[in-house]
Amino acid sequence: MSAHIDGSERRPTGGILALSLPYQIVAAVALAALAVLACLHLAMVFLHVAPSNTLTKQHGQAVDDWIYPEFEQNWKLFAPNPLQQNISLQVRAQVAGPGGSHVTNWIDLTAQDAEDIRGNVFPSHAQQNLLRRAVDWYGTAHDDEGRPKGTRGRLSEEYMRRIVLLRIEGPGARADVGGKVERIQLRRVSRPVPAPHWSDEKNSTQSSARVMPWWDITDADRARTETSR
Repeated sequence: MSAHIDGSERRPTGGILALSLPYQIVAAVALAALAVLACLHLAMVFLHVAPSNTLTKQHGQAVDDWIYPEFEQNWKLFAPNPLQQNISLQVRAQVAGPGGSHVTNWIDLTAQDAEDIRGNVFPSHAQQNLLRRAVDWYGTAHDDEGRPKGTRGRLSEEYMRRIVLLRIEGPGARADVGGKVERIQLRRVSRPVPAPHWSDEKNSTQSSARVMPWWDITDADRARTETSR
């Protein structure tokens, strides 16, 4: 064991051991908390994607509260018939102005993400998946008449309003509409992907659009949006 000339032991010069004892305790507790949080998250994701079992039957609501909306999972890539459509989301807003309210033209939010991704070697997860997964979640959480299916449906609407407000109102908005947004309306446009030239598959390439109802924007929506900025 090496020692200084005065006989004292050499103190470690790096890592947690280089800290004083109180800071070592704080660092150890923080690392332990992060490890527990990571294990809890992995367990919740596993229960979310696993087949129905005793735990999910008893604690399914707690799992859903943890997962939705940010961590939702899906397996469409491995489905027998994978998704074969290009889906884009467009929005228009009723905006309060000096001369009264007016309605904007349709703004293509998906095109904004495509522009950010094109030519980007390392596009972010949000640019690639945030809007796409929100649209997919909204669709599965509503029935054919557009009515929300319980809590998941209402949560998906709040999530969509938060994403849209971040894009069209306030500092940093990609398409600032220039005023206070009173209401928004979304339009989901589906464009089937043509079959490759070597395939015998025949599918329609006719695009279709589904217009969602107008949503009022409340102070609560803005508060959630400000928290996300």
